[in-house]
Amino acid sequence: MYRTHNCGDLRISDVGQQVILSGWVQISRDLGGLTFVDLRDRYGITQLVFNMDENQSLCELARKLGREFVIKASGKVRERSSKNPNRPTGDIEIEVSQLDVLNESKTPPFTIEDDSDGGDELRMQYRYLDLRRTPLQQNILFRSKLAIETRKYLDGQSFVEVETPVLIKSTPEGARDFVVPSRMNPGQFYALPQSPQTFKQILMVGGFDRYFQIVKCFRDEDLRADRQPEFTQIDCEMAFVTRDQILDTFEGLTKHLFKELKSVSLSDFPKMSYDEAMRRYGSDKPDLRFGMEFIDFAESMKGQGFGVFDNAETIVGIVANDIAESYSNKDLKNLTEWMQRPQIGAKGLVYIKYNQDGTIKSTIGKFYDDEFLLKLAEKHGAKKGDIIFMLSGEDEKTRKQLNELRLEMGQRMGLIKEGDFKPLWVIDFPLLEWDEDSERFHAMHHPFTSPKKEEISRMMNGDHATMKSLKADAYDLVINGVEIGGGSIRIHDRELQSKNFDLLGFTKEEAEAQFGFLLGAFEYGAPPHGGIAFGFDRLCAVLNGKNSIRDFIAFPKNNQGRDMMIDAPSKIDNIQMEELFLDSTFKPADS
Repeated sequence: MYRTHNCGDLRISDVGQQVILSGWVQISRDLGGLTFVDLRDRYGITQLVFNMDENQSLCELARKLGREFVIKASGKVRERSSKNPNRPTGDIEIEVSQLDVLNESKTPPFTIEDDSDGGDELRMQYRYLDLRRTPLQQNILFRSKLAIETRKYLDGQSFVEVETPVLIKSTPEGARDFVVPSRMNPGQFYALPQSPQTFKQILMVGGFDRYFQIVKCFRDEDLRADRQPEFTQIDCEMAFVTRDQILDTFEGLTKHLFKELKSVSLSDFPKMSYDEAMRRYGSDKPDLRFGMEFIDFAESMKGQGFGVFDNAETIVGIVANDIAESYSNKDLKNLTEWMQRPQIGAKGLVYIKYNQDGTIKSTIGKFYDDEFLLKLAEKHGAKKGDIIFMLSGEDEKTRKQLNELRLEMGQRMGLIKEGDFKPLWVIDFPLLEWDEDSERFHAMHHPFTSPKKEEISRMMNGDHATMKSLKADAYDLVINGVEIGGGSIRIHDRELQSKNFDLLGFTKEEAEAQFGFLLGAFEYGAPPHGGIAFGFDRLCAVLNGKNSIRDFIAFPKNNQGRDMMIDAPSKIDNIQMEELFLDSTFKPADS
């Protein structure tokens, strides 16, 4: 037997028991007559004690133990004379009578502690060591519990878990596919799925009216903290449902997960249209944990001889409360430079500082006198001690820039409280986006999203301008400014789906070649249906107040899409290349 208990089990009530523990050596301390060893497994840490006077050879063996040695220790539980209140097992220790070294260890390249001294790349290279650290283990355990609770809830709602294929057909719409050459079909390729979208719609046609899957998906795209080339979705589809029935179901799932995993009770989720979100916050995923809504200053500021404003399509701003005294000229200059970075691209930042003494200081003081600016401030709810920030320019671009400023000020001003969760449904997205460069429409969500019912006749018969204004029966779940999931009511009529393909620039032949199976299925009694997919990795991060999804994935890729531990992607040998009918002389573009 390797253990009777784990290293997090034992308490003062266990004093006197004979036990066996196994695990890794966290640290050892030689105090002369006594040697102490902290033994760790995923359940916790227990202190072992070796007494030189009682067993010299055993104590000498303990002194030779290095960090991360794997050992088995047998002995009696006793009360500690110097207790550790910060550890669940801190009231007891094990007086060891037998010690077995199960495996020695080289000195790890970084410390296996809560706060490690290893950098990201090093810890990813030695991921098997990093996974021993408590914070990372807790993240992976949390992920497991989240998956279990998701399955419990959806099973209780009569959903059926169905696995869909991983080797599918490549389609040009959306992000880049990862492709897999077929040995048995020379010159032809599978693609790894970006989502199981068409398969779950086919399942609705097949009569499985409630489907779900916790599924791996793949996108060959540039990476960020919340992106990985392979990621996991809670993928769901329902038939014979309205949009609001879908929202109610998955609002219920979200509430269930927060309650079971974080003991947080969420109130009913508000709904906000895409247009309203862009107008009020400049983002289709607004963070509602603080206010600072956008104010339209165009009517007030135009026509006063300031050309930058007079010629602008939009003038919008925010009021930052109670920072006028603490924000110096240097702070405001640094904030302006922060806005002018290429990532944001603002040409400048206008501010009106309403000081506590009632005076006004502004970057536009020579165009607008103090009396005008004072009345402006009071009209829009600014009080003494506040600063108004303004941006101007093209409407969409300016609002997105102001959104970045709003989020930054929310952080700097400490308006975002830890453990505060503000969910929101964003609804009524545009169906199509017009791209000026390619002179074609793109799907705002994906090509299978249905227009709202009242828009269908306009879509079938409208002109180009009409297409730009079409609204989709689409929705996103946003929590704390992060898109957790998105979905839509789907098109289930062949004629309407063909029309959408036409608008997206598919020829009849291309649509048939790529999606003929789906169009054909629509001719055999396809029911009305819709669904949603949650980003599982992202949900893990948001529930724990983290920005990066990487630490909730056991074996993630780095920012270049590489697995540092196994060194992938890598070359394959010439025999494999020949079997796949690939040119063995292939070299990367930069070689």
